[in-house]
Amino acid sequence: MSASGLKTGQPPVERAKAGTFKLTWRLLLIGIGALVLLLSVTRFFTGAVDLTSAGAINAAVALAVPIGLAGLGGLWSERAGVVNIGLEGMMILGTWAGAWGAIQFANPWAGVLAGAIGGAVGGLLHAVATVTFGVDHIISGVAITILGGGITQFLSKVTFAEMPGGGDTQSPPVPKPGVVSLPWVGEPLADLEAQRWFLLSDLAGILRGLTTNVSLFTILAVALVPLTFYVLWRTAFGLRLRSCGERPVAAESLGVNVYTYKYAAVVVSGALAGLGGAFLSLVASSAYREGQTGGRGFIGLAAMIFGNWRPGGLAAGAALFGYTDGLQLRRGGESVHALLLLVAILIAAVAVYQLVQQKRAQAAVFTGSAAVIVFVIFALTDSIPAQFTSVTPHITTLLVLSLAAQRLRMPAADGLPYRKGQAK
Repeated sequence: MSASGLKTGQPPVERAKAGTFKLTWRLLLIGIGALVLLLSVTRFFTGAVDLTSAGAINAAVALAVPIGLAGLGGLWSERAGVVNIGLEGMMILGTWAGAWGAIQFANPWAGVLAGAIGGAVGGLLHAVATVTFGVDHIISGVAITILGGGITQFLSKVTFAEMPGGGDTQSPPVPKPGVVSLPWVGEPLADLEAQRWFLLSDLAGILRGLTTNVSLFTILAVALVPLTFYVLWRTAFGLRLRSCGERPVAAESLGVNVYTYKYAAVVVSGALAGLGGAFLSLVASSAYREGQTGGRGFIGLAAMIFGNWRPGGLAAGAALFGYTDGLQLRRGGESVHALLLLVAILIAAVAVYQLVQQKRAQAAVFTGSAAVIVFVIFALTDSIPAQFTSVTPHITTLLVLSLAAQRLRMPAADGLPYRKGQAK
């Protein structure tokens, strides 16, 4: 990497591709407005009120937070060139440590800190294996996930099983972080939402879900998204860290200690995943339970890929997966069935875009066919069987990644072996 590349704050490959698409605040607001309009249209024609209800939005936020935190963890690690398949295991460590810390010190915020430390320990193990000893990143990540499950099983038996209300696979009830609501807006928004007016009631439901009974832990998690962007894209530390994931040999030749930055990134990655696990045991539930993560570490990794290794896109992916997960919990068959209409419209829009670009005619035909199939399923059915609604988030994960795959660009040295002194 050239010295000029380091001064600009952007790796050469990223600067070369920067002109292809730039997300601005104006485009972001237009996109959000269009999505709300589509949701309102879908709710109006299908009668599925939970598409924009305050309860569904509140549940979606709670379900998106652990996915987003795991995705942020993956972002830190992979921007430094270390693939982190072990996010699930680090989340598992965070769920146990969060509950243990909250119970041990009778303070939920002690649990938050303990969860971050538990995940960071998993991250440190992954860094030692991959950075110091050169173990394959995938093998190490899988080992961390298996190890996390085994360690927490053992620790639960020697700690929680001895506590009143606890057991071999769960903890006693834990103290929960407080919740806050925006004053003076809850009741007016609830009244407006109850009118079922087109667009206005939908906006009221969405805003009420975002501003009432919000956990303080959720606010902390949301704040970590812009903080991550600032640290990684607006500071010298972040520039050097990202250079380790793009051109580690060039970074070393300019005096960057690649090992140190990789270690820092992977440990922070583990801490963020641990926070996601702590959220599950402290906020999303009332106690630690074995198997609580439910694969959210892997979905977080998918959210990171969907977001093209960027914090904003990652947050959008986490919100999408959390929203679909929240819908299947509230009138699952009816809500997920209504969602099919929205999905058909969005896929059709992608097909039209591909045709306008005149570069992917075959892809446009395939995408258009998918839109027709989804719409036919919606038109010929009245509800989705309960057996299928529970896998909605996972189907969404596969669908979104398949549509986004053509525009993705991972860090150039992500997952590649690196040994100190290669620059010589």
